[in-house]
Amino acid sequence: MELHHHQTSGGVRWRVCAAVLGASAVIALLVTHVLTAGSGRVDLAGDVHVPVRVLTATETASEAGGSHNASGWRGAASGKDASVDRFRWSNAMLQWQRTAFHFQPKKNYMNGRCPVYYCGRYHFFYQYNPKGAVWGNIAWGHAVSRDLVRWRHLPLAMVPDHWYDINGVLTGSITILPNGTVVLLYTGNTDTLAQVQCLALPADPSDPLLRSWTKHPANPVILPPPGIGKKDFRDPTTAWFDKSDHTWRTLIGSKDDHGHAGIAIMYKTKDFVKYERIPGVVHRVEGTGMWECVDLYHVGGGNNSSGKPLYVMKASLDDERHDYYALGTYNTVANTWTPMDPEVDVGIGLRYNWGKFFASTTFYDPVKRRRVLWGYVGETDLNTTDAIKGWASVQAIPRTVALDEKTRTNLIQWPVQELDTLRLNASNHSGITIGAGSIFPLHLRQAAQLDIEASFRLDDFAIAALNEADALYNCSTSGGAANRGALGPFGLLIHADVGRREQTAVYFYVSRDLDWGLRTHFCHDESRSSLAKDVVKRVVGSIVPVLVGEAFSVRVLVDHSIVESFAMGGRLTATSRVYPTKAIYAAGGVYVFNNATGSTVTVEKLVVHPMGSSSI
Repeated sequence: MELHHHQTSGGVRWRVCAAVLGASAVIALLVTHVLTAGSGRVDLAGDVHVPVRVLTATETASEAGGSHNASGWRGAASGKDASVDRFRWSNAMLQWQRTAFHFQPKKNYMNGRCPVYYCGRYHFFYQYNPKGAVWGNIAWGHAVSRDLVRWRHLPLAMVPDHWYDINGVLTGSITILPNGTVVLLYTGNTDTLAQVQCLALPADPSDPLLRSWTKHPANPVILPPPGIGKKDFRDPTTAWFDKSDHTWRTLIGSKDDHGHAGIAIMYKTKDFVKYERIPGVVHRVEGTGMWECVDLYHVGGGNNSSGKPLYVMKASLDDERHDYYALGTYNTVANTWTPMDPEVDVGIGLRYNWGKFFASTTFYDPVKRRRVLWGYVGETDLNTTDAIKGWASVQAIPRTVALDEKTRTNLIQWPVQELDTLRLNASNHSGITIGAGSIFPLHLRQAAQLDIEASFRLDDFAIAALNEADALYNCSTSGGAANRGALGPFGLLIHADVGRREQTAVYFYVSRDLDWGLRTHFCHDESRSSLAKDVVKRVVGSIVPVLVGEAFSVRVLVDHSIVESFAMGGRLTATSRVYPTKAIYAAGGVYVFNNATGSTVTVEKLVVHPMGSSSI
């Protein structure tokens, strides 16, 4: 049986809206001249924070745009622990960090998750601290958009003002019923710090902007069940209708201290006021800890080996702050979800994103008939720095999410098409050939706000000549972009100054596996992203499937202090927060590099789109 929690409600919400309403009678700040195959198992240690070697080079004629060759790539020891030195940030540096086309409120702390489509607009409700740039005093911020790109900020939707949410109006979800009724479920953080589920309804059902909400007098409507810790019970999903017993179902994340297992438990209701827990757990995975922001949705057709529809089970792991997912089947009668491959179960296998990305959720867009995924990206500097600049955290770019029909083992994520409306005049740098150990600068007017489309090919003879396996390569522990192999690394240097004291490497690394097939990693190397010592700098990434005949392709979104990459059509995504001190404004640039030892790299496609601002 297919879940219809977004389709059932979403498919009617825009049609109901007109009747409900009838009854109730960019300026972009662009600083001129700113340079701003084979698949395998996932890389389980992809985000381990370890000392890494950094990438340095001495350039020759390539600096002037002549020869593609550069000499002397070498590794060096990484800097001191980030806690040792406090960097003295200037106002200009901190102002540069604010994004131009990613969602963020005008000030203070935020994190996501409650998007919904209603009455011709996308609504986004998010956790917000109206009093500062750190987590606390959590209320619900609210913004609306016609296109998921340009947002209008509205007054706070809800504030903590009852005993059951006085310590925070935490994450929740919205369900639109077939008759147009809007139902909001959220987690309240009580006066005793217990987590309970609460109900709210629009104060004015005729208001298409949903600006005011009334908390239900029956709150809290769901209490932590026996055996569940009072602080381990949060984030109800959008509800879906189950025809078997005519009830609405919602999933809540939790944990079982026996085995430190993450679990998802389900409740059903007919009126959203009285709930009954469905016995058992929908799914559990030992050793994964507390599951936050769980999600369950259908993807693809039913033509898999079991003949059953595929469902995504997703959880945000509180222990390590990453979002994991797995593909599997859902048995509505038994109320259980089963992974397609237990070795890549939730929390031990596939991730939505490598790097900084958390607390994501999906919603169904009934107008464009797509599922959209959205998560927030926190800061990796110090809280004291955030307090000085007056804000913290941004939302990642909204992404469509679907089953990869070529592999049927992973999802495809891609920026929503509306983002393309911010593209300005593009420059085409395709057709470059980069020799081994070489670097090539791109001459751009600015490099702080970019949408880069790139694809690369290695030399076929070099691939055939590779006769050694390198099965131990790992993005996080193998030295980053400084570690040279026969077929990598190669890719782009983002936010690089002229001397490349600062740079963020976005790259592929190709090697032979033990079965003699090719294995491709896609990585972000943040180790030289900033001269500041008090920011987190890691190398993150994992193995990405590359099928026979495919070029090594990536789309990179650069928006000041956030870099998002979508490798191989979105089979793998990576996100970094970076805080350069030198490579900002006119001093920043973008380079193509090839640090392989045994192959040239042909840049089959390289189109750079300057990006405007999403401000309205």
